[in-house]
Amino acid sequence: MDLDRASLDLMIRLLELEQDNTADDQLTAREMGKVKEKIRKLCETVHNKHLDLENITTGHLAMETLLSLTSKRAGDWFKEELRMLGGLDHIVDKVKECVENLGEEDDKEKLVASLWGAERCLRVLESVTVHNPENQGYLIAYKESQLIVSSAKGLRCCEAMIQRYSREASHTSSCCNVGKAVEDCMRSIIGVLLNLTHDNEWGSTKTGEQENLIVTALNCVLRVPQYLPQEQRFDIRVLLFLQRERAAVLAEAETDEFISDGPKPQPDQGGEWQETSGEIQWVASENSTNDNEKEKKEEDEEELDLNKALQHAGKHMEDSIVASYTALLLGCLCQESPINVTAVRDILPRGDFSIMTEMLKKFLNFMNLTCAVGTTGQKSISRVIDYLEHC
Repeated sequence: MDLDRASLDLMIRLLELEQDNTADDQLTAREMGKVKEKIRKLCETVHNKHLDLENITTGHLAMETLLSLTSKRAGDWFKEELRMLGGLDHIVDKVKECVENLGEEDDKEKLVASLWGAERCLRVLESVTVHNPENQGYLIAYKESQLIVSSAKGLRCCEAMIQRYSREASHTSSCCNVGKAVEDCMRSIIGVLLNLTHDNEWGSTKTGEQENLIVTALNCVLRVPQYLPQEQRFDIRVLLFLQRERAAVLAEAETDEFISDGPKPQPDQGGEWQETSGEIQWVASENSTNDNEKEKKEEDEEELDLNKALQHAGKHMEDSIVASYTALLLGCLCQESPINVTAVRDILPRGDFSIMTEMLKKFLNFMNLTCAVGTTGQKSISRVIDYLEHC
C-alpha cells in the first residue's frame, strides 16, 4: 500500500501529538487502559514485528505507520510533501534517538530495537534523497547537520560492534540477531551518507568534518568485510566507493549478462566449461565417445563445470569492480599531491601506474556500455586516467 497526500498529512500531524498529554487529562486511567487494550489487540493483527505494544502512543503508531507504508515506489510528490509537512524532521530526530541508544549493549533486545529503528528510518531517508537535491540540501542543513552527525556516530558504533557480534565467528542466536541488525544498519548509514555527498561539495565538507569518519570508512573497507558473511562483503565494499543505485545497476547488468548470454554446450562433443580472463568458454576434449552412459555422466559433469565457471566469473567480476574503485580512490588522492603520488608509486609493482590505468580503462569501457554516456562518474574516471598517465 502506498500513501496519498491526505494520509501523509494526517500521519505527520499525528506525529506532532507524540508529546501531547491532553488525552490523559480528558480520560480516566481506566478509560485510557481500555483504549490502549483495544489498540493493542488491533495491532496484534497487523503482524508488524517493530511495533512496541507496551508503548502505545499516538506518535509511536504514526511513526510506525509512516515507515511501514513508505516505499521506493513513492513519486516525487511524496519526497517533496514529506519535506514540506515536516516528516523528514521527525524521521531524522528518530535516527538521533536510536543512535544515542547504541551504547547500551547490556540489554540486547533494546540494542537490536535501536539498530532496527535507525535502519528503517535511514532506508526512508535514503529513498527520498536519491536524485533529489532539495531533500539532500534540507537534510544537510537541518539542525546543523544532525543527520550527518548521527550517521557518522552510528557508523562508528557499528564498526566497533561488528567484530564482537560477527555472525561468521559466533553461532549463538543473540549474537547473530545483533550481528544481522548491525550489518543492515551499517548498509543504510552508508547509503544515506553516499546520497548526501555524491556530487555535493557542501555535504562532502560536512561529512568530512565528522570525528574519525575517514578512519572509520577505511576500516569498513579494509577490516569489516572479514567479519561479514561472504555474500555481504562485496556490498559493503562497493557501497563505500559509489552511489548505491549505480552499484546495483552495475552488478545486475554484469550478472544478467553472464546468465542470459552464457554459451550452450554442443551435445555431440566432449569437453568442459573453463573461465579465462573473465570469459566462459566451452573447451572440447580431444577424445569423444558415443557411449550413452558415458554421455549422460559427461552431461552432468558439464553442468557442474558450468556452475563452477559462473561462480568463478562472478567472483572475478566483484574483484574487478572493487579493484577499479580502489584505483579510482587512489587516483583521486594522487591528484595535486606529489607526496601521495610518490607514496603510491613506491607501493606499485615497478613503480608503474599502468596497472591502475589499465583497470580504470576497462571499467570505463564497461560503464560506457551500461550507463548514460557523460555521467559524472565517467568524467571522474577519465580525469583520473589522464592524470595518472602523465605522472
